[in-house]
Amino acid sequence: MDRRDLSEMLWFMAVAEERSFTKAAARLGTSQSTLSLTIRQLEERLGFRLLTRTTRSVAPTEAGERLLLSLAPRISEIESEVDALMAFRDKPSGTIRISLSDHAFYSVVWPKLKPVLKQYPEISVELNLDNGFRNIVEERFDAGVRLGESVDKDMIAVRIGPDWRLVAVASPDYLARHPAPEMPQDLVHHQCINYRQRTDAGRYAWEFAKDGRDIRVRVNGPLVFNTSFAMIDAVLSGYGIGYLAEDLVEEHIAAGRLVPVLDDWSPEFAGYYLYYPTRRQNSAAFTVIVNALRDTGA
Repeated sequence: MDRRDLSEMLWFMAVAEERSFTKAAARLGTSQSTLSLTIRQLEERLGFRLLTRTTRSVAPTEAGERLLLSLAPRISEIESEVDALMAFRDKPSGTIRISLSDHAFYSVVWPKLKPVLKQYPEISVELNLDNGFRNIVEERFDAGVRLGESVDKDMIAVRIGPDWRLVAVASPDYLARHPAPEMPQDLVHHQCINYRQRTDAGRYAWEFAKDGRDIRVRVNGPLVFNTSFAMIDAVLSGYGIGYLAEDLVEEHIAAGRLVPVLDDWSPEFAGYYLYYPTRRQNSAAFTVIVNALRDTGA
C-alpha cells in the first residue's frame, strides 16, 4: 500500500463516519465531487466497494465496515500520540544535554539552574563536565558552554556570565622555598601545575597581558590535570604554581592559604556563552534553560 492509499482511506473514514459526502467534504475542506472521485478511485484499486450509495444516504458495505473497524483505533492512537507531542512542545519537559567545563558549571551554570529546575520537575538536564572542545552536533548535545572568543561563528551564542580572570597562585610554603616570579618568563624556572584540555591535546600555554603586551608561557612541573579542583588541591599542597580562575581561589587567597603572583599580568577573558546550532527548533524545556542561564547584567 502506498501513501496515496492511506490518505484516501482517511477520506473514506470521514465519509463512513459522517454517512454523507456533503458533511465529509466540509469536514475535510474539499469539494463533494473531488471526494466522491477519490473514494471511487480507491475502490477501483482495492477491487471491492467500500460504500453503498443511494440518493438519500451513504453507508459502509461489509468490506467497508471491516476496514473502518480496523482503521479507526489505529488512527485514534496516532492522533493521541500527535496530541501528546504537541503538549510536549508547549510544556517544559524532556532532557537537555549540555557540554561544559567544571569552572563554567560551578561558577555560572549550576548556581543559575538550581532554583529553576525545582520549578520545572519534568525537565531533566544532563551536564557533561569536559574541559575539551566537543562537537555538540555530532555528539548529540543540545548546547555547549565556552568562552565567547571560542564559539564558532555558525552557532547561536547567548552570554551567560561576566568576564573573569585567571590568576597565578602559590602556597606560602612553596614561595618560602622559591622566590616569587617577577615576570611571566620567570615561570620556566618554577614548578608549575599544568593543565591539559584533552588527552590528545597539548598542555595549555599560560596567557598573560599587560600594557598592550601579550605573553604566552609554556610551563613545566610535576603534575598535569584536566580539572581545576585537582589543580587547586595540588597548589595548596605546595607542589607548585597554578594558573586558575580567580573566583575559584579567592577564598583561599583571602584566608592566606594561597598567594597571588604576577597579579598585574593577569588578563580578563570574555565570559561564558551558551551556544547551540542555528538550525534547530527549540523545545519549551530548552527555552527555559536558555532564559535561566542568560546573563541579565545584574
